[in-house]
Amino acid sequence: MTNREFLTEYVSTFTHSLMHAGVKKAVISPGSRSTPLAYAFMKQEGIKTYRQIDERSAGFYALGLAKASNSPVVLICTSGTAAANYFPAIVEAYYARVPLLVITADRPHELREVGAPQAINQINLFGSHVKWSADLPLPEQGNRLDFLKRHLGRAAAMAESAPKGPVHLNVPFREPLGIDFEQPYESDRELYRFESGQQLTDEAAGFLREVFSHPRGLLIAGENTAQISSEQWEFIRRLGWPVLADPLSNLRSNVPDDLMDVIVDSYDALLKNEKFADSVAPDVVVRIGPQPVSKPLSQFLAKNKPARYVVIDESPLFRDPQSAVTHHVQQHSSVLWELSLEVKASKHYLEQWIKAGELVRQSMSAHCQQELDEGVLAKAFFDELDGCDLTVSSSMPIRDADTYFQSTQRDVRIYANRGANGIDGVVSTAFGIQAANQRPGYLLIGDLALLHDMNGLLASKLQAAELTIVVMNNDGGGIFSYLPQSKEERYYEELFGTPTGIQFKAAADMYDAEYFSAKTVDELQSVLRTPKEKPVRIIEVETNRSNNVTVHRKLWSRLDEGLNTWN
Repeated sequence: MTNREFLTEYVSTFTHSLMHAGVKKAVISPGSRSTPLAYAFMKQEGIKTYRQIDERSAGFYALGLAKASNSPVVLICTSGTAAANYFPAIVEAYYARVPLLVITADRPHELREVGAPQAINQINLFGSHVKWSADLPLPEQGNRLDFLKRHLGRAAAMAESAPKGPVHLNVPFREPLGIDFEQPYESDRELYRFESGQQLTDEAAGFLREVFSHPRGLLIAGENTAQISSEQWEFIRRLGWPVLADPLSNLRSNVPDDLMDVIVDSYDALLKNEKFADSVAPDVVVRIGPQPVSKPLSQFLAKNKPARYVVIDESPLFRDPQSAVTHHVQQHSSVLWELSLEVKASKHYLEQWIKAGELVRQSMSAHCQQELDEGVLAKAFFDELDGCDLTVSSSMPIRDADTYFQSTQRDVRIYANRGANGIDGVVSTAFGIQAANQRPGYLLIGDLALLHDMNGLLASKLQAAELTIVVMNNDGGGIFSYLPQSKEERYYEELFGTPTGIQFKAAADMYDAEYFSAKTVDELQSVLRTPKEKPVRIIEVETNRSNNVTVHRKLWSRLDEGLNTWN
């Protein structure tokens, strides 16, 4: 495909996606850099175009169209001060809650801030007077058009979501700017949205009932900090689908006895096996909450691309990093619990997951009796918990929770900072969670993450606290040992392993915390079963990064062997 052909496909996708999102009108202020988009909007059937040469007047013209029609209107201009002339109308639209999609063409990145003509800083040009702003990537081969579709769908949904208002998309173009008018546009998978409101519309409810009637369906549960209601458990019971429960979904604990098999906690391990993954490809998927931690699950969904992959999310900026979602229902997941269902779930499909999950449990039990690494120690830690809250750090702790925290009837609520997935502030977060819930708190953290928030321990000196910290000290960044960087020995330790040689007994002494060290499962269990004498206890578990990788891979190999011979 030539650059001209790709540019044509890009702008055709641009206009078609906005039309699909409900845009019916566009106001164009003619100019050079916006040529590809201007051409595309002029030839797009289903979108009526209006021209206004003066950008300031064009902005208010579009404002009037959107105000009267109560639907989003596109506003397009070239780069430079042309965009600045839209500002008065955008300010009015923001305070009047009028939906505008402001699209400013821009110079490519190499022509920004180097004195090129008609090139000003257009990133976040309209500041706090738009609801959302994005600088899109250049339309170049290799860039994914499904990413563009998602951003355009989000932009339209954001403009229309209460309170309505303007949204800004900055679109850079590199010359030449011409397109092929006769090049046909072939529509790929589109994203369908259902309007938000206090309750499901009849259209959305009917659609969901049809989706939930599929025999081979998966319910995926991402992070959830709310208490699991009896209505949600009853919905899962009625549905009869396998539920792939992220450890942060809080569906892995307090599980009713009759649903223990339905809650799948081993999918991360199972989906590493290609044979099993292919055998359980679903027809439909419904996800509540954000995308789970598991990378194999993300790859599984991206590869299979189910015909209907529905996300229930309150925000128009729904989360879809794989661009695999086909339908977005902008609602709180609780609207599902009272939905009437025509259940046709396949018992055979559910049994496939249950039997494979049993194989994982058996293999993991044998593995933990024979091996010792961070994962085995983490499982021993998890198995001791009840009637408490557990905070897990990013990097290896959350992944060990995904692999080793198995469904249980014990009462353990799990928390983590997965908004940005960073390791900073984890100690302080754990103290805050314990203070809010007023029950024993536990924290699983790595040595680098603990160093990042060492002063968080000061919380125990300023107010009441009840926290046990288990720090897996592998002397550095353990997660990098599993990534491609580990295969390049040059500079690996300096840049990624980052050993510090630090131990934490002195930190415990400084903050008047109990301190224990443990190297085996028996030692860790013994400490955990010993009554605390101070508000904060630090248990330092020394592990070896190289050994952790070796033992983890032994587990995956054991599971692979079992699944490859499993029917």
